[in-house]
Amino acid sequence: MSGDRLSTELLPNRGLFQGMGTATLVSMAELDGAPVHIDELQALALTNYGHFTSMRVEDLRIRGLSHHLERLVRDCRTLFGVELDRERVRDHVRHALGERGGVFVVRVTVFDPAVDLGRPAAADDPRVLVTIRPAMNTPPPLRVQSFTYVRDFAAVKHVGLFGPLWHRRTAQLNGFDDAVFSDADSYIAEGPTWNVGFFDGEQVIWPNAEVLPGITMRLLQQVHDRTSVAPVHLRDLARMCAVFATNTTVGVRPIAAVDDAEFPDDHPIFHVLRKEYEEIPAEIL
Repeated sequence: MSGDRLSTELLPNRGLFQGMGTATLVSMAELDGAPVHIDELQALALTNYGHFTSMRVEDLRIRGLSHHLERLVRDCRTLFGVELDRERVRDHVRHALGERGGVFVVRVTVFDPAVDLGRPAAADDPRVLVTIRPAMNTPPPLRVQSFTYVRDFAAVKHVGLFGPLWHRRTAQLNGFDDAVFSDADSYIAEGPTWNVGFFDGEQVIWPNAEVLPGITMRLLQQVHDRTSVAPVHLRDLARMCAVFATNTTVGVRPIAAVDDAEFPDDHPIFHVLRKEYEEIPAEIL
């Protein structure tokens, strides 16, 4: 850091960038297209009121970009009563990326640095924070533990992640990789930061539950012919042939276990879904 302004370059992250040269440095954070001041982030850290979307950028192209922008506009209207300019967002993301090729995960967070804990109704001047991190390689299959939990305001991709992360941490302390949530009647909904899908041998089933409508899930619903949305109870796991997680950073990720129920991590449906997803044309940023 220099003074009260975060550096516009991110030094090699432990483990992720070791052995790479300085050519791999990426922009760390920009607020409305400029380096961000620490005091401008205090509201985000202390008040934690805002919303975001994360996008996988491949050579300045984004699969589902229009859906991500639609989400930002809709959630901004809901949280701040303001109509967010799509082109403004695109300009800020382009500025942060510059001319870099390669694969990154860009997070766009919309929040009002002037928000006050006692007067959140006065928050009506949202700004656009763009952060960039390296995209992860293909991760291993997940083993997840189920919990009874429904996220606050599930339809909005908001920054309030305490509940999901607490359950993720608890699952990891119990020897699992992550958590999956169900309602009080044991109907499965979603994971902390991903949607969950099932394959029963004939069709892909997405839970008919109160969930965040993920972009990857939405795209797969559009391109995969044999798809349905239906309630999925924990006891229904016994009839499922495969289970998987979806989000924008990894696409389709196999789930090898839900509690003590085991599933294959190399089922052919994963190859089908990945191929269909990768064939969706990416939009130019």
